[in-house]
Amino acid sequence: MYKLIAIDIDDTLINDDKEVTPATQQALEEAITAGVVVTLATGRAYSSAQAVARQTGLNVPIITYQGAYVKNLLDEEVLYERYLPLEAASRLFEYCLEHDLHLQTYIDDKLYSREENQKLIDYTSLNNTEYFIEPDFAKLVAQPTPKMLIIDEPDYLDEIAPVLRELLGPEVHITKSKPNFLEFMHHEGTKGHALKFIAQHFGCDLKNTIAIGDSWNDHEMLEAAGLGVAMGNAIPALKQIADYVTLSNNEDGVKRVIDKFIFNRES
Repeated sequence: MYKLIAIDIDDTLINDDKEVTPATQQALEEAITAGVVVTLATGRAYSSAQAVARQTGLNVPIITYQGAYVKNLLDEEVLYERYLPLEAASRLFEYCLEHDLHLQTYIDDKLYSREENQKLIDYTSLNNTEYFIEPDFAKLVAQPTPKMLIIDEPDYLDEIAPVLRELLGPEVHITKSKPNFLEFMHHEGTKGHALKFIAQHFGCDLKNTIAIGDSWNDHEMLEAAGLGVAMGNAIPALKQIADYVTLSNNEDGVKRVIDKFIFNRES
């Protein structure tokens, strides 16, 4: 019996209109009523993720910043946090300066950039995130952050990712949440690490957990969970490692998983 479900937000829980459909909302409520712990696991900042979680009626810890930050919705206690090593953050900043790359950081759950540009505007319009401009970016880089992010063309990010892995070392986890977002966290700041933490927090064996996602930043939690589910709209690489492929985010794919694996019914 599955007792815990961790669900990615963008392109998984919400459809292309950025909404949780009434059918999926009802399925979540049914699962919670049946005693299943339902949580979110997202690359978003806590401030952005908690708005979705509260809308959906969740009252448990949620996984944010790709797994680097787990915070309780009820009393807002931080249960798990892993910050990007400061030396690595400094190296990443210097690299981005040298190569004229757009870099963002998050301090105290606020998004900062060195300058306002179209990349920043497009990024923040995706989930209505407020942003702050700090020209003296070096002083921000010297502060603990759960995540830094480069925005650029997908092919170019694929080209520089191995270079940055070498530059930043094994203490840093690098992943993509979308083709043009390259994200940097502590090596224990993955959704897989956070799922293991949440399962332990609730006294739940990992084999009794389900993880649902669509992108490569979800692969660690799909591999850690008892049942790893890829959305119908997921990238091919995630579908290959998934135990099950559900319907897309526009076809209530999350509802299908709850119906099939929690309630043993076909939706």
